Amino acid sequence: MDIEKNKNEDAMKQQITLMKHRLVKIRLGGGTKKLEKLQAKGKLSARERINYLVDKETEWLEVGAFAGFEMYQEHGGCPAGGVVVALGRVSGRLCVIVANDSTVKAGAWFPITGKKNLRAQEISMENRLPIIYLVDSAGVFLPMQDEIFPDKEHFGRIFRNNAKMSAMGISQISAIMGSCVAGGAYLPIMSDEALIVEGSGSIFLAGPYLVKAAIGEDVDKETLGGAKTQTEISGICDYKVKDDKECLDTIRELMDKLGSFEKAGFDRIAPAKPKFKATEIYQLFPATAGQQYDTDEILKRIVDDSKLTHYKKDYGKTITCAYARIDGWAVGIVANNRTVTKSATGELQFGGVIYSDSADKAARFIMNCNQKKIPLVFLQDVTGFMVGSRSEHGGIIKDGAKMVNAVSNSTVPKFTIVMGNSYGAGNYAMCGKAYDPRLIVAWPTAKIAVMGGSQAAQTLLQIQVASLKSKGKEITEADEKELLEGIQQKYDEQTTAYYAAARLWVDAIIDPTETRNWISTGIEMANHSPVERFNVGVFQV
Repeated sequence: MDIEKNKNEDAMKQQITLMKHRLVKIRLGGGTKKLEKLQAKGKLSARERINYLVDKETEWLEVGAFAGFEMYQEHGGCPAGGVVVALGRVSGRLCVIVANDSTVKAGAWFPITGKKNLRAQEISMENRLPIIYLVDSAGVFLPMQDEIFPDKEHFGRIFRNNAKMSAMGISQISAIMGSCVAGGAYLPIMSDEALIVEGSGSIFLAGPYLVKAAIGEDVDKETLGGAKTQTEISGICDYKVKDDKECLDTIRELMDKLGSFEKAGFDRIAPAKPKFKATEIYQLFPATAGQQYDTDEILKRIVDDSKLTHYKKDYGKTITCAYARIDGWAVGIVANNRTVTKSATGELQFGGVIYSDSADKAARFIMNCNQKKIPLVFLQDVTGFMVGSRSEHGGIIKDGAKMVNAVSNSTVPKFTIVMGNSYGAGNYAMCGKAYDPRLIVAWPTAKIAVMGGSQAAQTLLQIQVASLKSKGKEITEADEKELLEGIQQKYDEQTTAYYAAARLWVDAIIDPTETRNWISTGIEMANHSPVERFNVGVFQV
């Protein structure tokens, strides 16, 4: 058993080392030379700005660090989507901070940049958190304008959200710390207050070259839309500051005066550490996907005092439902149990599969948590719902629908941790991205797909072989093997945590030992927004 634990630990540590190595490279943005050019201009980088802005001796969580990972290679890449999004404390207030990274294509907006900005606004709106924009962007990346400009979830949606957030009373502060051009100029001016840095900040609908081309006027950038023009003549900016640091200091002073919303009232007591070390998760989580393990032992490394109060412990055993506390916050946990068990009728039930009794139990537990105003935490390692004639005759679709309905209509905040597999409808029932978790993060071991790689590859192989044979082509065993290997490789690449994080299907890839911190910060931010009344609607109870 010790050998197995050592093997698990080595595998997890390798995954974490790879993740950290990739993060180091991502955090260089456009590279060291471009960062040096910023410093020569007296400017701070996007992450330096955030580090300076947040309260000293506090940490901030980065959302979407892997956005754009290995995407847009034909355009030189787009590390972190060209924008840094943080959850951090400013003057004691938890905020969303959005900072353009001007070292990445001058802060231009790729499609993933727009998606990431919208995710930042979504977090702010759902949790009624103040949002701070540190603007330094050349606007839309023109070679891909058709993928970022016109659609509902594209660039323009951001300004629509500015207006909606203002109506909701959510404080928005913008700092123009570099270029702010064309349509992008609306974001800071649709915020509640705008600051502009002398010498480096500029804001206009059309830059000097476009003005010359459009109306023949010769005008320099400062005269057209620099700090002096926009604070003394047009009056569109509220504060003129001399440099980046004075700008960020002023934001802190503004945040210091902010009032508070009514709290949701989630229960919290003094936090207690787990009885077991979080690093022991490395030994407990299997190196090979699909291996069985005791999910309770994982949970005991996450929850306060390692204490779980199980709901229907001996019924529907392939899903664990339990009340606990995480960093003092009361939570309801819904986790896939990965041990082989037997039902009351003696039926063997495989871990990670959702059976009818498990779905029924989970649906009722979710409703109970809504009734008691307890936030929900989902820990996914699921291969899907049970299939076959026995399950179909037992009404698996109906019971699965109960669970999906309860998750869909849940009004208490939901948080999702993808530990391992997240396949098919299991992803949905266990609160995947489509079901509005306030935060969804993945361990490096996560796999997200419609089905497992081997099953998918075999299915796709059969389709391809049948298609080729219908065209009169002879397919040898060697041909089939080559096709299968190609399909398997491509499918495996598309199921990794990195592929998901690049497309913002998850908000972050995290070290398992950071799980408590992400959940606690998530509940703290969710506590700023009152919970609506729970109503499951009509379905077959």
